[in-house]
Amino acid sequence: MNKLVFRILTIATIIFAPVFAKAQEGTSTGSTPLMLTLDQALEIALSESNTIKIADMTIEKSGYAQKGSYAALYPNVSVSGAYQRTLLKQVMVMDMGGQAMEIKVGRDNNISASASASMPLVNAQLWESLKLSALDVEMAVEQARSSKIGMVKQVKQAFYAVLLAQKSHEVVGQVYENARKNYEKTEQRFNVGKVSEVERLRAQVTMMNAEPNVSSAENAVLLATWQLKAVMGIDLETEVQVVGDLNDYTEQMLTPYVSEEDISSNSSLLQLDIQDRMLESTLRMQKKQYLPTLAASINYNYSAMGDDELRWFPSSTAALSLSIPVFDGFQKHNAIKQTKVTRNMLALQREDAERNLRIAIRNFNDQMALCIKNYQAANATVEIAQKSYDISEKMYEVGKATMVELNDAQVALQQAQLTQAQAVYNFMVTKASLDELIGKE
Repeated sequence: MNKLVFRILTIATIIFAPVFAKAQEGTSTGSTPLMLTLDQALEIALSESNTIKIADMTIEKSGYAQKGSYAALYPNVSVSGAYQRTLLKQVMVMDMGGQAMEIKVGRDNNISASASASMPLVNAQLWESLKLSALDVEMAVEQARSSKIGMVKQVKQAFYAVLLAQKSHEVVGQVYENARKNYEKTEQRFNVGKVSEVERLRAQVTMMNAEPNVSSAENAVLLATWQLKAVMGIDLETEVQVVGDLNDYTEQMLTPYVSEEDISSNSSLLQLDIQDRMLESTLRMQKKQYLPTLAASINYNYSAMGDDELRWFPSSTAALSLSIPVFDGFQKHNAIKQTKVTRNMLALQREDAERNLRIAIRNFNDQMALCIKNYQAANATVEIAQKSYDISEKMYEVGKATMVELNDAQVALQQAQLTQAQAVYNFMVTKASLDELIGKE
């Protein structure tokens, strides 16, 4: 096994090992597999993934919280009632003409019922807090968008991993098939005395060495497919057949460049901007704590008391309450200062985030440019290696080349094909990461 094949199969086994046992259980369901393209995989993931469902629920939860904050603008109405039974009446002692007189106070039964309503009339701090609740919803929406963009990247990368595993399986299968045919030809030539026993044994060993690689490649495809299903959020028992080839994406390798200025849709920056607006709203709300507040309230009470016969007495009040803050030990002043410092810290964080984002975009562009160069070099090498193998095969058939030379030509061809597929895979994986970075939906 050459080094590149070994590296690809080893990486695939390590990445997808957690689902290996489960994968082997679901290989023989007998059902018709779902033919899965990249667009279909993305559509299913965005509707079935728990990550997306949680993001949507977060938006719904924030919406309810915003509606709850508007309740402070409506009257707060409450009704209460109470019953009190006097077990032992209070005794009062009074001096009446020089003699003490004891008088029991109260009634055996006391009943009261009341209704009250209150609402703020002037409360600038409350009004500003409602704007802050709206920003909470906006933050939840942006976080949900970020989750969807991240999910798209994961599905794409898992899908490309399946295509790479399928391509590796195809190349390794072709190598085995060539080794098998060469062995059969060598066996025929050995039977008529045209090649030596050593040559026949070398051809047989080459074929036997290629066979385990086919099994390893099949497992890599199986495990990569299971990982894709796990990322999509579908039942792991579902039979799927990934449709496509890495060569289908070679046209996308022609325009890899993304400007470092194209960061307006980056979710991290947008979330930092929303946080800054939230701090700005918090700052305004804290400043408005210095303003007076005015509230109105009304109360109606109906009570009764008596021993054997109850007598009912209604009462009602209406009030305006004006609150003027005077001094709180500089609590509000220090809170405002703290918010200002937090906002300055956030501005520095955004500056660093933007700088790192531009560096990452440049790095991804450089990586994709390197992938293009590797693909172009591998593409030319594949053509040369294929011709070399075809010539070596013909020369071997007529006895002008040895099995060692034929094997070398085959290894070179296999190496070039896998390098070509790896270049396309690396490009598409990097492009998926870049799309997530710039916030492309």
